[in-house]
Amino acid sequence: MRRRPAPPAPAGPGLATLTPDQRLRRLELTVTRRLDGLLHGQHRGLLPGPGSEAAGSREYRPGEDEVRRMDWAVTARTTVPHVREVDADRELTTWLLVDASPSMEFGTAELDKRELAVAAVAAVGFLTAGTGNRLGAQVLNPAGVRRFPARSGRTHLLGLLRALLDAPRAGAADRPAGATGPAPGFVAALAAVQRVATRRGLVVLVSDFLDELPDDPAAPAPWEPALRRLAARHQVLAVEVTDPREWELPDVGLITLADPETGRRREVWTGDPGLRERYAAAATAQRDQVRRLLRRCGATHLALRTDRDWTADIVRHVHAHRRLAAAPAGAARGGAA
Repeated sequence: MRRRPAPPAPAGPGLATLTPDQRLRRLELTVTRRLDGLLHGQHRGLLPGPGSEAAGSREYRPGEDEVRRMDWAVTARTTVPHVREVDADRELTTWLLVDASPSMEFGTAELDKRELAVAAVAAVGFLTAGTGNRLGAQVLNPAGVRRFPARSGRTHLLGLLRALLDAPRAGAADRPAGATGPAPGFVAALAAVQRVATRRGLVVLVSDFLDELPDDPAAPAPWEPALRRLAARHQVLAVEVTDPREWELPDVGLITLADPETGRRREVWTGDPGLRERYAAAATAQRDQVRRLLRRCGATHLALRTDRDWTADIVRHVHAHRRLAAAPAGAARGGAA
């Protein structure tokens, strides 16, 4: 007698159906179990010794300070012996710019784009956590840019993730009461990051990068100069978050499309195969445009989709860059060509 196969085990609740505290625990377990250990390596400073990033001067303390650290310029101006203070390069300061605009609230898979952005922030936060490392964030929303100072510790990271999960959802073209003028854009958010990121470190941008994207693929984006300035001083990782419906339209008959940023609506007949082909071609061209803009600015590009395993995408991205960094210079240039 043949035994019937056991029924498949029911799938666990998705991230979107959990309470904020449960989602935080799920994200922490996912990052620490699946990513931690696979991605961590030896963390080295830029230069050997206690540090090289200038952090000011103070008066010389006999018997405590080394003479080789004397700041002779300040000593000559003040006629009082001073020594240089430096910050250790081993301590990493990571600044996050998280796009929480209405376009990030779209999603047709298990996660929407905003929840996937929180997952990306959790991955960066838990993986860069360490003694002396600090994490700060700037969150772009319709009300403006919300700032989280750079601090260390698990409590600070969990507080940032909880604030992102608990943030109210904005309706189409909604603005806070009393708000005047245009809503802040990506250019203002990048400028805010540049003002606070004074030390060399890591800057992570999490967005769909659709804000103020020019219609002409060859034209520069308004936020390109600001991103170039950031990449000139910091290591910049651009995490692009997309949804499958932003790549192609399914054949579901007559639908109403709404622009989450402006509230404009338009009825579309998706049964037209020519329309679906033009939509897919335009979407692919748009994403290629974003990829070229980010590469031109000197940022590293990581693409995440709401219908894929985001942890696997992060692992593949990091391993690919490690192989590229470990390859000889000639081989790397040949592969790039």
